[in-house]
Amino acid sequence: MFTGIIEEVGTIGAVLNGGHSGELQIRCHTVLEGTHIGDSIAVNGVCLTVTRLNPDGFTADVMPETLRRSSLGQLRRGDTVNLERAMPSDGRFGGHIVSGHIDGTGTVLSLQQEQNAVLIRIRADHAILALIVEKGSIAIDGISLTVASLDSDSFTVSIIPHTASQTTLLRRHPGDTVNLENDIIGKYVRRLLTPAESSPPSSSGRITESFLAEHGFL
Repeated sequence: MFTGIIEEVGTIGAVLNGGHSGELQIRCHTVLEGTHIGDSIAVNGVCLTVTRLNPDGFTADVMPETLRRSSLGQLRRGDTVNLERAMPSDGRFGGHIVSGHIDGTGTVLSLQQEQNAVLIRIRADHAILALIVEKGSIAIDGISLTVASLDSDSFTVSIIPHTASQTTLLRRHPGDTVNLENDIIGKYVRRLLTPAESSPPSSSGRITESFLAEHGFL
C-alpha cells in the first residue's frame, strides 16, 4: 500500500522492451534506503517489484497487463518518474490509500496558473469519472491529489508549489497521458452495490418460485 506522497523523482536509465512486456532501469537514491529485492516501489503510480538493486538505482519487470493499463509503455530513457516506497507499518499517512494498481489513464487538457497554484484539467473515461467526487481523492501518476471540480468528461486538480517542486506533474503538457487510480474506498462501495443494482430478484422486487428455479434453488 502507498499514500500518494512522492518521495523522489527518478530518471529512466534504460527501457528494455520485450514486445508485450518489458524491464525498466530507474536511477534514484532516496527510495533505495532500506529497500530489498522483492520490495514494492510505485513508479508513476504503478506498483512494481524490485528485481535488481544497483548503487544508483533499481530494475523492475513490467508485465503486459501493466503496459495495457498504464503509460509506462511510453517511457523513454531520460524521462523522469515519481517514486514512492510501500508505506511501512509505523509510517505517517500523509495522503490517502493508494494501491498502486491503476484504473486507467487520462489525458492532460490544460494547465492554468491561478495565483500560487496551477489548475490541471484531465480528460478521463466515464468508468473513471463515475468514481470521482468533488473534494475527494485521486492519484495522478502516483500523486495523492484533491479533486477541485468535475464535469461530464473531465476533472480538475489544483497543484500547490510544494507538489509542483517535488513531482513531475507540471512537466506535463496538453495531450500527455497520465496514470489514474480512483479512491479504493469508492471502488469497494461501488462493487458491493453493483449486484443489487444490476441483478434484482425479480421485476416486482420479490423472490418468486420462477426466480428460485432459474438460479438453481429448485
